[in-house]
Amino acid sequence: MTDQYPSPADSLSRRKLLLSAGATGTLALAGCADQADSTGDPETGNNNGSSPDESLPTGHRSPELKRWVDEVPRPATVEPTGTKNGQPYYEIEMQETQQKLHRDLAETTVWGYEGLVPGPTIEAEQGEPIYVRWKNDLPSDHLLPVDTTIHDDIIPYDLDGVRTVTHLHGGNVEDASDGKARGWFTQDFAETGPNFEKKDYYYANDQPPATLWYHDHALGITRLNVYAGLSGFYLLRNDHERSLDLPNGEYEIPLVLQDRKFTEDGEMYYPDGPVDSEDGPDPSIVPQFYGDVSTVNGKAWPRLSVEPRQYRFRLLNGANSRYYRLKLLRYDEQSGETGADGPEFVQIGTDGGLFSSPVELDGRLELGSAQRADVLVDFSEYAGETLLVHNDAPAMYRGQSRAEADNVEPLPEVMLIDVAESTEEQTDSQVPTSLTQIPKLSLDDVDNERYLPLLQLGDDYGRPLFQLGSEDGQSGHKLTDPATETPTVGDTELWSISNLTGMSHPMHLHLVHFQVLGRQSAGYDPADEIRPGSLKPPKESEQGWSDVVSVDPGEVVHILVHFGEYEGLFNDQTGEYMWHCHMIEHEDHDMMRPLDVKPDSADEST
Repeated sequence: MTDQYPSPADSLSRRKLLLSAGATGTLALAGCADQADSTGDPETGNNNGSSPDESLPTGHRSPELKRWVDEVPRPATVEPTGTKNGQPYYEIEMQETQQKLHRDLAETTVWGYEGLVPGPTIEAEQGEPIYVRWKNDLPSDHLLPVDTTIHDDIIPYDLDGVRTVTHLHGGNVEDASDGKARGWFTQDFAETGPNFEKKDYYYANDQPPATLWYHDHALGITRLNVYAGLSGFYLLRNDHERSLDLPNGEYEIPLVLQDRKFTEDGEMYYPDGPVDSEDGPDPSIVPQFYGDVSTVNGKAWPRLSVEPRQYRFRLLNGANSRYYRLKLLRYDEQSGETGADGPEFVQIGTDGGLFSSPVELDGRLELGSAQRADVLVDFSEYAGETLLVHNDAPAMYRGQSRAEADNVEPLPEVMLIDVAESTEEQTDSQVPTSLTQIPKLSLDDVDNERYLPLLQLGDDYGRPLFQLGSEDGQSGHKLTDPATETPTVGDTELWSISNLTGMSHPMHLHLVHFQVLGRQSAGYDPADEIRPGSLKPPKESEQGWSDVVSVDPGEVVHILVHFGEYEGLFNDQTGEYMWHCHMIEHEDHDMMRPLDVKPDSADEST
């Protein structure tokens, strides 16, 4: 069993790894790429090259559901329950409830904030702080199978109650309110984790308006808690954004894309281990999870009714592991066939807020897990037509240049959009030519450089184990190892993230937003000088501030990160945060590290 997943980083020095990567080009480390193929099935880690409906073991299959029978629900919004220190104060409960996820399914047991999946949207104003008490009112036993071997040295799995902690993803917040993985608590705060500090979280909202989201982050069970339903939108607004006259009200729609599996009686299915495994823990974590049912805002195989006018979609990839590459196509519902291209996505923002100017995407919109895209879509020329939101990303994703289909669970159909017939009254569908001003980080600003490899190893049971390394730790670091990323507040750092595995990883930094400098082959040597002109430039969708960046196999992504206030944006914070892969199965299984932001020594001495 232990030989099934080789550990190249255990036997190769950093220099040999770099030379190996450089010799094989962007398909670096062919053994890892083959290994990724061997983990083709989402639950087994095996792929014998046959199609999904032949001999490939696919594990559980959802019942056949008629598609496009339910309308996409709009997420509810939540109002403050009072005030604290003169600021809005919210109490939001995590509850178990039943929700109708498809017309032909029985009600599904879910965990939701305020009993809703997705949770209610918090709408906040830039520069106006709020307080939130996230209350755990969940049952004593978990809804899904828990692998008690994950971090069993630091997680008390014998607790009476389910552990939760909420992270405001994209929030520039104090460390005590970050929702760090070991800051968990059980029902009524009866038991708390070692990093738990306070019941009421404080969000300063001192950052650009953006599409943020909140979700569970409890160590070792984040994948289960989020899959059960614990996530929701957090929209930060300001007067400047309102002055742009972007679509609003019913014409601005948050949409969270996820994949799920269901049982015949309507319950959510999550595997209790690899299908073909006879050894090892039971239940056991799986390397990745890919569902066979598309859900949008919690509804399975839905359709969205729109008017022939411009809309603003706040898109969030809320899936555990799946990538999406989206495009709108004309669709014949009777035959089930797609036709010519539909309207283009005009992207106006990403994780960290608005772009400086709109980008009409040349091709598809890529979203890794946890990434957001703020897009405008003009339906005025498609009155009376039906459009398909189409996804061509293979589940085992290896980047846009290698987006061919594979034998893993495909999910090409996401949802339908029905454009109403034309009305006499037409709206102005112009897109602002200028959106906001974004200060540019530069290599000239860099105070420190970090080389950070992404590695695939194996755990004690022979299961794939993805870890994060550093220049001095080429064999990878455990979550519990001392922090190696220790920036000083006020500094700008260059992080060179090198993917030495066989699949793409969406990498997320807590606290900060960053700017993508560019990409190059993983043959990069940290001792080499970086010449921006020689790098592959950022993707069209990476023009502004980001908190998640996708790193494809065989490449290095260089990002510029400033820790603290920068030209009037963000604020200075110190303390312990996290950085990790946002494929949640990877995050739970040790692909996460502390990020310890140190105070400026000069400030401390004054």
